[in-house]
Amino acid sequence: MEALAVKSALRITLSYGAGFGFILMARLLIKLTRPDIVADGGRPAFKHSTELLDEYDFIVIGGGSAGAVVASRLSENPAWNVLLLEAGPDETILSDVPLFMAALQKSPIDWQFKTEPSDTYCLGMKNRQCKWPRGKVLGGSSTINAMLYVRGNRRDYDLWGMENPGWDFANVLPYFIRSEDVRIDRLKWSPYHGFGGYQTVEEFKFSSPIVTKFLKAGRELGYPIRDLNGEYQTGFMKSQGTLRDGLRCSTAKAYLRPCRKRKNLHISLNSYVQKININPFTRRAESVTFKTEFLGVKTIRTKREIILSAGALQSPQLLMLSGVGPKNHLQDMNVSVILDLPGVGENLQDHVALGGTAYLINNPDPTGPSPGFVLPKSLTLPAVQEFTTNKSGPLYGLPECEAMAFVHTKYSNPSDDWPDIQLFLASYADNTDGGVFGKRDSGLTDEYYASCYENILYRDSYSVLPLLMRPKSRGKIRLKSSDPNDPPLIYPNYFDHPDDIKVLVEGAKFGYAMSQTMTMKSMNATLNPYCSPECLKYGFLTDKYWECQIRHYTMTIYHPVGTCKMGPAKDHMSVVDKRLRVHGIWNLRVADASIMPTITTGNTNAPVIMIGEKVSDLIKEDAYYEDRYWFENSVRTR
Repeated sequence: MEALAVKSALRITLSYGAGFGFILMARLLIKLTRPDIVADGGRPAFKHSTELLDEYDFIVIGGGSAGAVVASRLSENPAWNVLLLEAGPDETILSDVPLFMAALQKSPIDWQFKTEPSDTYCLGMKNRQCKWPRGKVLGGSSTINAMLYVRGNRRDYDLWGMENPGWDFANVLPYFIRSEDVRIDRLKWSPYHGFGGYQTVEEFKFSSPIVTKFLKAGRELGYPIRDLNGEYQTGFMKSQGTLRDGLRCSTAKAYLRPCRKRKNLHISLNSYVQKININPFTRRAESVTFKTEFLGVKTIRTKREIILSAGALQSPQLLMLSGVGPKNHLQDMNVSVILDLPGVGENLQDHVALGGTAYLINNPDPTGPSPGFVLPKSLTLPAVQEFTTNKSGPLYGLPECEAMAFVHTKYSNPSDDWPDIQLFLASYADNTDGGVFGKRDSGLTDEYYASCYENILYRDSYSVLPLLMRPKSRGKIRLKSSDPNDPPLIYPNYFDHPDDIKVLVEGAKFGYAMSQTMTMKSMNATLNPYCSPECLKYGFLTDKYWECQIRHYTMTIYHPVGTCKMGPAKDHMSVVDKRLRVHGIWNLRVADASIMPTITTGNTNAPVIMIGEKVSDLIKEDAYYEDRYWFENSVRTR
């Protein structure tokens, strides 16, 4: 009977074509044939709001890349009751499948934020607004991101450590290692990787043939192929991901499922925090007010601390809604000021990229396999059967970044091993899916997409996305109003500093240089000549041409950081100290990407997991000394 149901589902699925109908039916197939993905018995138990206690030792706001880690680690102490509040639902079945990553954007588990309109970037997007996806789901953005595992550069952390002792590379590396369970055989004996940690790291199960060519082209340009999470960062590698048995391994799966039987950890889903209640006289964070799905607004007290892990957009938003932030802005929003902390919402940084480059593959052997990734060829009966029956095939792939590189432009010194450009080497381009995902997720206008890709739809192509690693421009987050249901105002201020566009132009030129290597020429790879006709007036491939392209197809890689900057009290723009305690407020910490003083060199998910690991130890240490202090003083007074 099950086999018949699967066969019928496959027929229905295929009738929908290479789009969302296919994915919806694939969900049914997974439920029928992959109990290892459904795994309801392995998921943590969730508390209905009526079952919650009135008071907890610790309240963690946000169950994302850091919050899930913190809740898991703090609940290791059976004497502490820990409450984790997550605004979204549990992970979906589809979120486990790497290929469906793009389909998770603009879905109910995405906050679907947008930047404010701009006249200098995102010019090819609707209303000149960049889309900024953020995970509204247990696991946060680790449940909807590209799963790429990149730690960053040792110099990133040594720079942090100059003002924040304990955050240099030597002190944070043990937390990366502790968190990790690497399952890549050649890294088995690496001193830079961990084994037996909660967060599994693997290479993607499926690779397109073009990946080998990407790596060979890197060698031709003088770059080594190496583990970019090892001793050195400059070079090329096949992408490493937060994966387990080829499937997504979010922090919810990694950190919360193993502790699902702990009686002292309560997880409340669909619980949107509206305010942290801070006593205006003592400046102590005393409770949290949140809105539940069915029972309205609820307030719960804390005995010890509140840990804010809502991410780089919503952590500063919630601080401001709670009366902590720039005084003038709070007054303009009619928010009662508890503490004038001008750095809240400032210092916003992101890895901005050039999207949309399509290098057409003119395969000299048309009878051979396609070297790239074409979506309609992957959403087929054989591909689904491979996934459901053999646990293999293209559904285990991430065409958006099958390989990556860290390279140097003329603006950085190669001897420093501190690359200023990261490359996503994609086995497809925006033309190859006919606009099903790329156009939709980027928010491109119909006119812009047509001008670029109408003549090359579904043609075999690859793409090289250059990412700016160390932007000098700084953006900000502001409240739209005092209503917590309003999204924050996002001003990334891309390219405010002129050096940023110069470096990114060099990154685009590096991508073109790759196409001129003997390896890529063997596929007769040619850059799409149609894109952005308005840029051709500057001369094809000139610096001005690339700048025009960048300003039109401005792409976020979803790495916002820095809006609750870590720093000493003498830095008036810092928000938290080296132990991630909010300056001037008792019992309140921030632990997520917002505390980064400067953005790391590479994807930010792994560093945020590290932050969750480290702050958990800091909280435990502080609790130990506080308890010891009270015990010793109580003995003296007897």
